[in-house]
Amino acid sequence: QVQVMESGGGLGQVGGSLALSCTYSGLNFDHFDMGWFRQAPGEEREGVSCIKVGGLSTVYRDSVKGRFTISRDNTKNTISLQMNNLKPEDTAIYYCGAAIECDPERGWIRYYADYVDHYWGQGIQVTVSS
Repeated sequence: QVQVMESGGGLGQVGGSLALSCTYSGLNFDHFDMGWFRQAPGEEREGVSCIKVGGLSTVYRDSVKGRFTISRDNTKNTISLQMNNLKPEDTAIYYCGAAIECDPERGWIRYYADYVDHYWGQGIQVTVSS
């Protein structure tokens, strides 16, 4: 059974920084592309960033490019998201996910609903205040 330990998030200031991380157990972590998704109140869930198995290829949604950095440590089964220059529109619940579709050539960050319950964290609240 896959277990996910989440950390980070909370309250940030406009222009400030926050960091998120998820550590997985019960998963062949280095076999999976990984991603971060977010859902704001009243909005659909959207892909924020993803990283390929080897950690060298990444995708970012346009609104976070240059501000967010995704990384992974396959020796620690951990995925992280460093968020800088925060904006109020970054306010959302953030989810880490495995078994996602990460396509740097097409710019795709997609998830499969059937896998959410099995391979995702419970969500981390990020609130950016001005």
